[in-house]
Amino acid sequence: MQKRKALILGAAGRDFHNFNTFFRNNENYEVMGFTAAQIPGIEERKYPASLSDSLYPDGIPIYPEEKLETIIKEKGINDVAFSYSDVTHGHVMHLASRSLAAGASYLLLGPGDTCIHSTKPVFAICATRTGAGKSPLSKLISKTLVEEGLNLAVIRHPMPYGDLEKQSVQRFSSLDDLDRHNCTIEEREEYEGHIKNGAILFAGVDYEAILREAEKEADIIMWDGGNNDFPFYFPKLMIVVSDALRPEHGYHYFPGEVNLRMADIILISKASQSPKGAEEAEALAHRLNPKAHMLRADIEVSAPEGIEGKEVIVVEDGPTLTHGGMDYGAGLLAAERAGAKPVSPVPYAVGSIKEIFANYPHTTKVLPAMGYGKKQVEELQETINSMPQGTVVSGTPMDISKAISTEKDIIRVDYSYRESEVEPILERIRKLL
Repeated sequence: MQKRKALILGAAGRDFHNFNTFFRNNENYEVMGFTAAQIPGIEERKYPASLSDSLYPDGIPIYPEEKLETIIKEKGINDVAFSYSDVTHGHVMHLASRSLAAGASYLLLGPGDTCIHSTKPVFAICATRTGAGKSPLSKLISKTLVEEGLNLAVIRHPMPYGDLEKQSVQRFSSLDDLDRHNCTIEEREEYEGHIKNGAILFAGVDYEAILREAEKEADIIMWDGGNNDFPFYFPKLMIVVSDALRPEHGYHYFPGEVNLRMADIILISKASQSPKGAEEAEALAHRLNPKAHMLRADIEVSAPEGIEGKEVIVVEDGPTLTHGGMDYGAGLLAAERAGAKPVSPVPYAVGSIKEIFANYPHTTKVLPAMGYGKKQVEELQETINSMPQGTVVSGTPMDISKAISTEKDIIRVDYSYRESEVEPILERIRKLL
């Protein structure tokens, strides 16, 4: 039978995993390439031959998604496989329409074809959208389990934006490992807290190889999901965070709706910030998944001292503001509660940071902590240092001072759930053992 030619639409994460689990050793397909979206500077690379196995001795090219129709026609593509997350259902189907109009069929690969079984208990923490409040939950859980004496391995959703061959399997047990692996700001935001908690963290590209390494050290494994993607492993317990500030997004974004329908426990976050939104989110969750256990919880944000009346620069988690669609995060919330006066960074932005504000105009009140590469980190630093204000209020989960150099005072904002509110989740996790 003649092989079908496939093109995988991705954003340096789910796309590589779908290739590894479904296409890599599949004699019925020949993958002609990947496309790249969402993340700057990840196109025009190549998926390396060392990760592609014998069917792809030259590796696989990666193209910009804008060239979709051209690639379909020039390469004779039969099947286009959509393989990234945190987009509207409309976005998914517009790409389907473009693919079909160019002559190809359209694939959505599900858990049965892409999830991997583990020999150790696995629980997953996922979300309906980026910025829903998944990260503070996963970090609270890792802290609690490590304090209880468990050997916890956290496996984080991929963010391989550099040398894919070197990033195949990454292990982090100290903050020095972040430098050794040349981690981006986005990686540091997700990894730093777990490492400080004493968990061993794994990430990379080849998630079966990563799982087998984690199983050697772990009593239990946490899948710490990225964006609103569903897990790469079959979980024995799946926890999904739904955002009370964006209750309808659990029904309108892909694959967040998949997560809601798969969940064992659904946590409605930021409940007191929007009681009506919490009710709507819970009603939607009941309608899509009536068997799931429902919880509501709030994220407590620290109140910085000594900034009342001051003009401040507010720096927030980048992905939450960009493809997550939020216009503020914990930093702005803390600054305003402390009586500070946040100043718009837009007039001072340079390079790619300026482009971020053009592409995401809803973010004008705060500065996204963008740092997908060395140049972008330098542009973030230049933007901050060019602003006349002397105080930075940082709402990112990482220590921003480790990434940029500035003489400004940096005040970090802490935010977390109350352990008492998430105790039912911890009890379910303990039962896995």
